[in-house]
Amino acid sequence: MKQRKHPKALPYLFLSEMWERFGYYLMIGIFTLYLKDANQGFEMTEAESASLYGTFIALVFFTPFIGGLLADRVLGYRLPIVIGGILMGVGYCMMGVHSFSMLYSGMILVIAGNGLFKPNISTLLGNLYNNDEHRDQKDEGYNLFYMGINIGAFACNIVSAFLINKYGYSIAFVGAGIGMFVGVVVFLLGNKHYTGGDVKKVSVPGEKPWWIDLMIVVVPAILFAVIGYFINGVPSETNEHSFLVKDDVTDAFLFACIPVIFFFGYVLFTSPKNERRVVSAILVVCIAVIPFWAIFKQNGTVLTTWANNYTNRDVPNSMKNGLKSMYLADVIDYKKSDEPTPVLDKHFRKVGEEEAIQYPSYFKNYERTPELKEKDQVVVFNTNIFQSVNPFWVIVLTPLIVGIFRFLRLRKLEPSIPIKFVLGLFITGLSCLVMVQAANASMNGEMKSSYWWFFGAYGVITVGELCLSPIGLSMVSKLAPARLTALLMGAWFISTSIGNKLSGVIASLWDQYDDKSSFFMLNFYLMMGATLILIVLLPWLLKVFREQKK
Repeated sequence: MKQRKHPKALPYLFLSEMWERFGYYLMIGIFTLYLKDANQGFEMTEAESASLYGTFIALVFFTPFIGGLLADRVLGYRLPIVIGGILMGVGYCMMGVHSFSMLYSGMILVIAGNGLFKPNISTLLGNLYNNDEHRDQKDEGYNLFYMGINIGAFACNIVSAFLINKYGYSIAFVGAGIGMFVGVVVFLLGNKHYTGGDVKKVSVPGEKPWWIDLMIVVVPAILFAVIGYFINGVPSETNEHSFLVKDDVTDAFLFACIPVIFFFGYVLFTSPKNERRVVSAILVVCIAVIPFWAIFKQNGTVLTTWANNYTNRDVPNSMKNGLKSMYLADVIDYKKSDEPTPVLDKHFRKVGEEEAIQYPSYFKNYERTPELKEKDQVVVFNTNIFQSVNPFWVIVLTPLIVGIFRFLRLRKLEPSIPIKFVLGLFITGLSCLVMVQAANASMNGEMKSSYWWFFGAYGVITVGELCLSPIGLSMVSKLAPARLTALLMGAWFISTSIGNKLSGVIASLWDQYDDKSSFFMLNFYLMMGATLILIVLLPWLLKVFREQKK
């Protein structure tokens, strides 16, 4: 059997997304470290940085609903991708300017730019696989596309380590912007190959104008967000500001989701009868993966904190001189600080407002501390380097997973999309158990754990990720009615957005857990609950998906 080639546009979209993700993951890999840094950043607490991180990445994945709708009905797909890429590149550069106004302005540009870029490059790719020649290669195409994402996500953290060690955080953010601009240039070079996929949807008789759909969602969402921000619960000693959930911003986001949920309910119940079952199945799957994102997106908060404070980051002796000379390793001096710094307890939490002259916090649970002498140096991997572990596993495992599914497909044994989702949720839950064992092996943070626990946890969660994330994009593109493709792609990104915000809410609880293994068990229970719910719905989902193949 002759192996068919993929569309000619795939390499350009692959490289465009690779460079776009290079910029995004470089920025997000240093985001909470920058917020918490006392010298170059804003000296935020763990809870403050986790909350802002969760809100930021939630909004980053909320705006694709709007960008997808505009592209679907008005702009086509190519123009929003270019505009969105430019906005993100400028936003990354602005975030490196050390002021809250520039930080927030840059974040707003990134949020808006991602809304234009992210859903439309995914939809454009899917459209190019909608002809008879390439239709059954769509899952494979999205997996290859997903590998491009992770090549960028892997390389960016090595580059950012160099930029931070040599120049500081500000230049690292500029590096993210440059990566985004390169992605835009690559996309423009492949422009002629996108024609077949850049097709605006044709309105059907009786269908509302696009701007009405936009107003039905966006205006109520903004109104509800304002209500959520200012509405107060019952004040108490532990809740002085009387927020309802975690903080006022979280209340605002959750309230904003209410009209969005009602909108998709409206889309479902006003769909023609022959479309209603598949639309409901797609929406159910979108809801089911929210817990996955709530766990997976803790890579920028809890797992970054684990790498920074609880992981032995020592560089092997054979690599120390080389990495130091290339500015790819951090050097921590064993000497007391020149100025008073906040006192931390054994779990790196600030103890009141007390400050003292003390050694760097890395040495609090470092097993070699007793043998160190004043002004000794320890050469360690930068914390953000550990953000490359997940994309490393994606790059390694994607060909294997694609090969296994192709082998099964040729023998008509490939698991259906709902079964892949169940497997993905279950395997993600198992990764939480690896971190439970990491916490136990480190005696609950009394000593630093081996970074091999980190590699193991990410290896497991990556298998779950590959059964979920690229398959989800393919599912919407493959099964959604043509007139609803952008809306339902928006539903997928909104479910990601909600999961991202919940990841920040859960991560903000980190300091409240004295037993860190209990925190990871909380994640495990959340994933197992989502898995069981999807298993219960599996017979119905399988029936709906089989009907769509006929």
